[in-house]
Amino acid sequence: MSNSSSITEFLLLAFAGTRKLQILHFWLFLGIYLAALLANSLIITAVACDHRLHTPMYFFLLNLSLLDLGSISTTVPKAMANSLWDTRAISYAGCAAQVFLFVFLMSAEYFLLTVVAYDRYVAICKPLHYGTLLGSRACAHMAAAAWGTGFLYAVLHTANTFSVPLCQGNAVDQFFCEIPQILKLACTDAYLRDVGVLVVGVCLAVGCFVFIVLSYGQIFRAVLRIPSEQGQHKAFSTCLPHLAVISLVISTAVFSYLKPPSTSSPSLDLVMAVLYSVVPPALNPLIYSMRNHEIKDALRKLITGYFSEGKNCMLSFA
Repeated sequence: MSNSSSITEFLLLAFAGTRKLQILHFWLFLGIYLAALLANSLIITAVACDHRLHTPMYFFLLNLSLLDLGSISTTVPKAMANSLWDTRAISYAGCAAQVFLFVFLMSAEYFLLTVVAYDRYVAICKPLHYGTLLGSRACAHMAAAAWGTGFLYAVLHTANTFSVPLCQGNAVDQFFCEIPQILKLACTDAYLRDVGVLVVGVCLAVGCFVFIVLSYGQIFRAVLRIPSEQGQHKAFSTCLPHLAVISLVISTAVFSYLKPPSTSSPSLDLVMAVLYSVVPPALNPLIYSMRNHEIKDALRKLITGYFSEGKNCMLSFA
């Protein structure tokens, strides 16, 4: 047996036992990571550079893209490096930092998605009050509240997790330092101590989810009163993917964090972790922004302006 004071590193889950499959995993995660990096960076650039997108909705989407970039960068690069270099090790401090950053960014993102649902509710159901309820100061306060709540929850969760004595070795059955997998290394009585924090987190998540569902429920009611079928189709095609992604994240995360350790399956745990930690940051840009005509126009304008400047620069040197 070992205790947490003697542990200097953790061993993460290896995706495959053969070198060819490890390299395949590396290229697969690299493709997903680069796609998420490019899409979110384009959204951030478009919103920051185009004054037409300086509105509450795009302000929240910019924050969402920043959180997506941070969350996927916390877990995927380390998993890729381990597969590429055929290692499993992560330092104790690195594991603690990964837990803190992942919980912080994912929690803040979920709270921000709740704010986005409120933004859409006000825009569709109370359009005359939109400017009053979602002024620049109110938007800044709501975004700061999402980031701040995520930060405080991450501090609480990380401190509680790494204060638990570890008695079951240092092998973490996940491709990143996931809290439930770390707690499986804890002494039996110590594991129960962290359940309270997990329950608080689940209560917050379920409360936000209920608020989101009620907000979109009111949106759907308002949309059904629109006489235009085209307007209804546009609203439903926008809102339903939002709900689908939120439902995917909350269901897989709740399953991963609240299932009894005795029912754990390494392959199932891996699939659930990928679904709530890797898939949403890659899909969110497509669902929330890239299908939006204003974002597309802003990106087209930026790209056209970039190539025009490059062409003029080349001609000046000719």
